[in-house]
Amino acid sequence: MTIARSLTALALSSAVAIAAPLAAQSTYDQVDPMIGTGGEGHTFPGAVAPFGMVQLSPDTDTTHVVRDSYKWAAGYRYDDPTIQGFSHTHFSGAGHSDLGDFLVMPVAGDTVSLEPGDAAKPGSGYRSRFDHRSEVAAPGYYAVTLRDAGVRAEMTAGTRVGVHRYAFPTGKAAHLVLDLRSSLYTYPGKVLWSSVRLLPDGTIVGARQTRGWAPDRHLFFAMRFSAPLTDHAFVSTERDVPYKGFQGPGRGSDALAERTGRALVARLDFGQLTRPLEVRVAISSVDEAGAIANLASEPGDFDTVRARTVAAWHKALDVLTLQAPAPMQRNVATALYHSLIAPSVAGDADGRYRGPDNQVHLAKGYTFRSTFSLWDTFRAEHPLLTLVQPATTTSEIVQSLIASRMDSPDGILPVWQFQGRETWTMIGYHAVPVIADAYLKGIRGFDANAALDAMVASASYDAYGGLGDYRKLGYVPIDREPEAASKTVEYAFDDWTISRMAAAMGRKDVAATFARRAGNWRNSFDPKSGFVRARKSDGAFRVPFDPTAINYGSDYTEGNAWQYSWFVPQDQAALVSALGGDKATVTKLDAMFDYDNSKLDYSHAEDIAGLIGQYIHGNEPSHHVAYLYSYAGAPWRTQARLKQIVESQYHPTPDGLAGNDDLGQMSAWLVFTALGFYPVTPGSLEYVIGRPFVDRAVLALPGGKRLTIIAEGLDPAHPYVGGVTLDGKPVTKAYLRHDQILAGGELRFRMQATPNKRWASAPSERPFSTSGHR
Repeated sequence: MTIARSLTALALSSAVAIAAPLAAQSTYDQVDPMIGTGGEGHTFPGAVAPFGMVQLSPDTDTTHVVRDSYKWAAGYRYDDPTIQGFSHTHFSGAGHSDLGDFLVMPVAGDTVSLEPGDAAKPGSGYRSRFDHRSEVAAPGYYAVTLRDAGVRAEMTAGTRVGVHRYAFPTGKAAHLVLDLRSSLYTYPGKVLWSSVRLLPDGTIVGARQTRGWAPDRHLFFAMRFSAPLTDHAFVSTERDVPYKGFQGPGRGSDALAERTGRALVARLDFGQLTRPLEVRVAISSVDEAGAIANLASEPGDFDTVRARTVAAWHKALDVLTLQAPAPMQRNVATALYHSLIAPSVAGDADGRYRGPDNQVHLAKGYTFRSTFSLWDTFRAEHPLLTLVQPATTTSEIVQSLIASRMDSPDGILPVWQFQGRETWTMIGYHAVPVIADAYLKGIRGFDANAALDAMVASASYDAYGGLGDYRKLGYVPIDREPEAASKTVEYAFDDWTISRMAAAMGRKDVAATFARRAGNWRNSFDPKSGFVRARKSDGAFRVPFDPTAINYGSDYTEGNAWQYSWFVPQDQAALVSALGGDKATVTKLDAMFDYDNSKLDYSHAEDIAGLIGQYIHGNEPSHHVAYLYSYAGAPWRTQARLKQIVESQYHPTPDGLAGNDDLGQMSAWLVFTALGFYPVTPGSLEYVIGRPFVDRAVLALPGGKRLTIIAEGLDPAHPYVGGVTLDGKPVTKAYLRHDQILAGGELRFRMQATPNKRWASAPSERPFSTSGHR
């Protein structure tokens, strides 16, 4: 999809009020991978297969060091003028980063620089200028013309393989630079060790060991070419090495078959070519043999691999067909695409993978997956996968989580893991609700008792995040643990999901213990202020208290009291009561959205974006809040707020995401919301009804049924739900059950200009809450 389509979409979005709905088209054809590549969306435009291990994408600048690297978290930034090269691993929308492994860049001509050079000085290195008009981006494919090199570069990717295709200018020698120094979120000394070897059959293999977000991460590669090498140079640019050992024959030359070191770069020469050069690359976290085997597991040239991946994307994306105005259709299709990139395959074709203990293990009967941004994705991305993917996808995710616990030196489930390695990023033990939600939805294929044991172990690991005090005191004390208020309420929700799964399994003792712990949110709720606050170990709330303050390492995690005081998804009815009832709750929700931020400065907080008052859509703790009006008997207010959020936070443009996509969570929120319902409480088996943003959608469900969603009379002048029917029968409650969704049928919304304040407003019609509504 060319960027011209994104620019056209921008013009269309301003005319949405008069745009006629498009006919339903292939969802694949509506995806624009450029959405989120500008601003702070941190998505990448390159080639990836559904949940692929390889994400082959351009890096526009990897020279920024650690703290200055935030804007380049995905390697590519839309407003940059040059491309530095194409690397094989990227995160989609992360708020922190690493990866950018094994950068490749084509160079044409007689002179080859082995340094990237300065973006402001054309010709100073191997990087090249480019024009967005030459870019094409679609699921599984990316292409661009490198102006300085005169090379047309194309990328595609299979599950464990990436394939490059470079058309060099006629009459000029073709070269590749392979830079093992280049990395995202780099710093001096990040590469602990690396290697590159030329095998007798012309295959190049190598590896590097890095000390980044995931410490001591190992990654290997194997690379083959469609044309033979005519020459090569393996160069170490490391300086002042105190001990080099003894030189063997020829060790002073760069034309070696092997070189090791901490700063390696290679020049690969192919002479003048009469056809495009194809480069097949596979990676493995296990060893070089694993990378070579992964390369063999997905045979074929560029076009063959691309065709397989395009077919896989059609199968994954076309489970949802949409009819909506062009901007919304593109937004939702792209959101579904972004929701299907992670958790990524992290195991080799033979089942081997590297675990949290940095040892090699074997996954028997399933594919090991990693890239678990669980603090973000437990909310909507994982629940979405249970509706748009076969059950085996979620089953493999759960099996991978359980295996990671078995392999973990700490004996607990992943917190934020990629390529099998733990980063300890964010808070909570949110693998727990992912597992519980899957089990309660009837997804099997994993050892449920082992899963529950892993959940209990994670919730009982006293050394983690103040859990020892939490288990003794019923809250995390702020004088002993930072971000204590956030941790208390998030632990309490996770505990509730353990209780739910244990009860369903007949483990009554576990269920009772964690049901009690699920009420611990009350221990951090201050009835005088109406906010969740941090308490000290002596029981006193910490002062001074400012509900708008956002500081890292303070009482809250990437947020403040306004966002975290609403995080009681397991018992929103009790929170409504604690706030003084329905009217007081609606008033406070309105105060949050309508808050005047003009005198507040959050520029110091990277992840605070997409503000609507004190609602922060660019960060996850706010994501369920617009739906909470329904728990106070005012679902019509939810409908109004959703319109406000969707129209201000999502646009079909490069800067169209308000904040980091966070491995698909921001996108999953939009997919659910566009269809008209949202999983406020994973593990409850309910979806709170909001309002649809598409005229018609058909969802092909995992069990073979189809759910058709129709928004009758939807347009900007009719934003409210007048009534809802399911297979012609009135839906009087503010939620749908999971079994109702899976049964398929027709879900019809009748839209109108004014709110229906009586629909689903009675206590008996409100969504699940442990305490029940009164």
